[in-house]
Amino acid sequence: MKRKKTRQIMVGNVPIGGGAPVVVQSMTNTDTRDVASTVAQVNHLQKAGCEIVRLAVPDEEAARSFKTIKDQVQVPLIADIHFDHRLAIAALRAGADGLRINPGNIGSRKAVEEVVREARKLHVPIRVGVNAGSLHRDILAKYGHPTPEAMVESGLRHVRLLEDLGYEQMKISLKSSNVQMTIRAYELLSAKVDYPLHLGVTEAGTLISGTVKNAIAIGSLLGRGIGDTFRVSLTRDPVEEVKVAYEILRAFDLRARGPEIISCPTCGRCEIDLFGLVERVEKALEDITASPKVAIMGCVVNGPGEAREADIGVAGGRGQGILFRKGKLVRKIAEPELADVLIREVRKMVR
Repeated sequence: MKRKKTRQIMVGNVPIGGGAPVVVQSMTNTDTRDVASTVAQVNHLQKAGCEIVRLAVPDEEAARSFKTIKDQVQVPLIADIHFDHRLAIAALRAGADGLRINPGNIGSRKAVEEVVREARKLHVPIRVGVNAGSLHRDILAKYGHPTPEAMVESGLRHVRLLEDLGYEQMKISLKSSNVQMTIRAYELLSAKVDYPLHLGVTEAGTLISGTVKNAIAIGSLLGRGIGDTFRVSLTRDPVEEVKVAYEILRAFDLRARGPEIISCPTCGRCEIDLFGLVERVEKALEDITASPKVAIMGCVVNGPGEAREADIGVAGGRGQGILFRKGKLVRKIAEPELADVLIREVRKMVR
């Protein structure tokens, strides 16, 4: 897969664009004014593999809390600002590693100039974030309703404004809850700019529907070489967003984190408790960052072949399973021991 070469920016110590690995982001859903809860969630996200975390800054108290939070975490933090440019300036002075602003609601040109002036002084990049639901009024009137073309025009208007101010440390996002609109908007934008692009589907929904929408939109774009960083948007614990993000990256052989579990969907031939076995093994291996391939198969039809091709695998049947390691049959194991043996074998392999 050939990725489009974009210019590179730095968010804290994390490079984005310019050939750097695709970066996984998420956002806290705690009240930023609640420092302890927010710090705890940022740390959970980092442990799950999140490389940049975004925090909402809705008022001055949240901006003050931002500095306290920043002092207690290691991962770079982005301040998410809407409506009040003074909050953006306050967040910058509180140590934000990046800003996310929306050109449709941040304020006048003078307000943007003030934000850019402060960002330049502190060497902090800005994400120009356009959502289909908050386009400039005149652009919405021109197109009649949100379209990919309207989103691109809105984004480029703000990009040009920042460029006119001599500022180019930016990345761009164009998000919609519509998958096809999102894909088309990014395709159009990618052909017009070489700034890093932040991918995502906004308001994607719950775990199942949201995972499908994100996987299709983000996956389609990554498959075209478009995208330097992204957030999977889910109505869920944000740690789940990070897990889904790495599975999308794994599917394209771009990055991997944690064991790859290969398991069958089960059918009438399955003669072991495969659901319980898979869930137990997956849960027990959550702390592992290495990415061995672990096959957990429930019958003797495809099971032995898949297990043999994995780093570690079992093919189950009639209350027992056959253990394979690196393609070689090791031994038979009684069903009650399968989970413990698999977990032990994987940990032995990655240590």
